[in-house]
Amino acid sequence: MPFEEKLAWIMAVVSAVAYAVYLALMLAATGQTPIPEVPYVATMLWSIGGAILASIVLRVVASALAPQDAGKKDQRDREISRFGDHVGQSFVVIGGIVATVLAMARVDQFWIANVLYLAFVLSAILGSFTKIAAYRRGFWPW
Repeated sequence: MPFEEKLAWIMAVVSAVAYAVYLALMLAATGQTPIPEVPYVATMLWSIGGAILASIVLRVVASALAPQDAGKKDQRDREISRFGDHVGQSFVVIGGIVATVLAMARVDQFWIANVLYLAFVLSAILGSFTKIAAYRRGFWPW
């Protein structure tokens, strides 16, 4: 498995797990409280920070396990990476538009923050799966 594909798997799994943990903690905290009133900022920040830390640690571990592959990128790797990033960024754009519309409608900031967080998570997952598919099924740039 190419090193860049390993990194795509790490990003996809870490992003999905971090968001699942965030959702589980938020739903557990609701109880009788309406969800927009649940304190979410600390949970979201810890979730994002934990995901960043986990990604860094797993990248270091992957590099240590295959030092001969770490940091090596050929033209195909760069093109797959760029293609995956472009596909994933579509969710950042969609999330930005939805957040802007919610802000214009004066919706509670809880929903705006959560839409943005979900957009970033979906962007990471979709971009990673695009890269993985390109490595597994082949990649033919247009």
